[in-house]
Amino acid sequence: MIRHIVLFTAKDKVDIDQIIEGLSVLTTIPHARRLEVARNRQTDQLGNDIDVVVYGEFDNETELAAYKAHDLYQESIRRVRPLRELRFAVDYNVPTDERCVSTSVISSKAQRIDSTGGD
Repeated sequence: MIRHIVLFTAKDKVDIDQIIEGLSVLTTIPHARRLEVARNRQTDQLGNDIDVVVYGEFDNETELAAYKAHDLYQESIRRVRPLRELRFAVDYNVPTDERCVSTSVISSKAQRIDSTGGD
């Protein structure tokens, strides 16, 4: 599975609702397993610069590519690009047989790095 996360900042905060509306057309594209568009709650103690988040899950690279090639994806870009300041995107693979990395795996890897000086 591939997770696709895109973060947006608005040029003008009064346009955040329009950005959300423009991005919401993405939710009708059929290639995503899951797709969410949300306003950042901006409750983080260290930084609240991001205004809007797009979170998607795709079964594979083919589905993600089909999503990005869809006409509604281009329509969303046309609506949102003039209103947004910054856009940050991340795509990463998630093993389908694991929900999260075990802390014991992280601890054992950290111990190995400490004892060997590297990986």
